Amino acid sequence: MTGEAVIGLDLGGTKLAGAIYRPNGRIAGKNVVPLAGRQGRAVGELIGSELANLFAGARRQGLQVAALGVSVPGISHSDTGTVWAPNIPGWEDYPLRRELRAAVPNKRIRIAIDSDRACYILGETWQGAAKGCRNAIFLAVGTGIGAGILIDGRILRGAHDIAGAIGWLALNRPFRRQYVSCGCFEHHASGRGLAKVAKEILARRARERTACGTPGLRNRRGLTAQDIFAAYDCGDPVAKEVVAQAIEFWGMAAANLVSLFNPEKIIFGGGVFGPGSKLLSRIHAEARKWAQPISIGQVKLLASKLGGDAGLYGAGCLAWQAANPAKT
Repeated sequence: MTGEAVIGLDLGGTKLAGAIYRPNGRIAGKNVVPLAGRQGRAVGELIGSELANLFAGARRQGLQVAALGVSVPGISHSDTGTVWAPNIPGWEDYPLRRELRAAVPNKRIRIAIDSDRACYILGETWQGAAKGCRNAIFLAVGTGIGAGILIDGRILRGAHDIAGAIGWLALNRPFRRQYVSCGCFEHHASGRGLAKVAKEILARRARERTACGTPGLRNRRGLTAQDIFAAYDCGDPVAKEVVAQAIEFWGMAAANLVSLFNPEKIIFGGGVFGPGSKLLSRIHAEARKWAQPISIGQVKLLASKLGGDAGLYGAGCLAWQAANPAKT
């Protein structure tokens, strides 16, 4: 063997990404496969198949795999090795660690599993926008909302591995029944939340026309956050109202995180937030209204540098930490 490497896997609700990482973070091989509607055990079998391909790729390059890191879209229970992934049917209490152990060719290979939000901030501090930080937060805005929180160089996981579920931040009053299933913050400012808010506004308005001269947002079943950002760029008044409200919620959430944790940086990312990166100055201005005044002056709000690969890099970082526990 010519060198040591690790494997990172990033499991999402629709796809599985895998990569072989060298110690400097350089990718020695990468593959992405769709879940294609797989559920339960079939997703586990896909993971096993992709692992076999990645181990074979490492051997062809003369690399010895020391550890495996896995990012999962939900909660990873460190005591049992099971995973709760709400977007994957049959993964309410899935024995992922046991299946991974059975799939790796060498039982000395270390295995680490963590939530996607934890892996997002690990990836950004390893190779992204928060590189070198010891106190940083990744605010992930996707279908839902979560936060990966790094404090003094360590991931904050909480007593039962659920820390960072900030979709449930209480940022509005009075309480609404709709907050039960996803939380207040997520209801208003996630990808699904933006669509919900747009539909609520559209239900009260007649159809509008945008400054681009094209039909404005319509109250339709398939309305998405991407539709809202596109209409916002065209000056659609409903989209502008939706985005303005989202900026308030994102700013208040950032302010609360700043006041609680005094981070060096807050990295905004996730599947929905790409078009929102141009709004960071407005989000920062909103956060300044609410946050502890000294701490907000010390923090930087930045867009993710790794984009859709943040969780995959985080899984690689997780694997290197498992391979070298004395250095973490």
